[in-house]
Amino acid sequence: MKKIVVNFTWMIVGMFLTAFIITAIEVSVHADQGELTIKVTAQKFEYTPKEITLKKGVPVVLELTSLDVHHGFNCPDLGIRADIYPGKITRVRIVPDKTGSFPFHCDYYCGEGHEDMTGMITVKE
Repeated sequence: MKKIVVNFTWMIVGMFLTAFIITAIEVSVHADQGELTIKVTAQKFEYTPKEITLKKGVPVVLELTSLDVHHGFNCPDLGIRADIYPGKITRVRIVPDKTGSFPFHCDYYCGEGHEDMTGMITVKE
């Protein structure tokens, strides 16, 4: 029985290491491609920045972090949805395919004032 537990433990460790390596490779690929990275922080009850301007067809990585509690990031018109956890970075790669102004909001209830946690992504030609 002990041998099975040890093998299972090493299997779990291997899975975490693989996930970490894949994430590290993805981040370095973004950096090598010269993609723009925009850092967005979430905290009760606001995003910083709350206005983001992008160019149509230009890839961007949003690095989302929370300074306090679990939040959500949702921009339905651009097909963006992510969970944001305190102390972790959530990376979302997007290539805007249309121009216009697209609202985003927190879609994970984070307390009184949650409904005011909004922002705007503007995509220009």
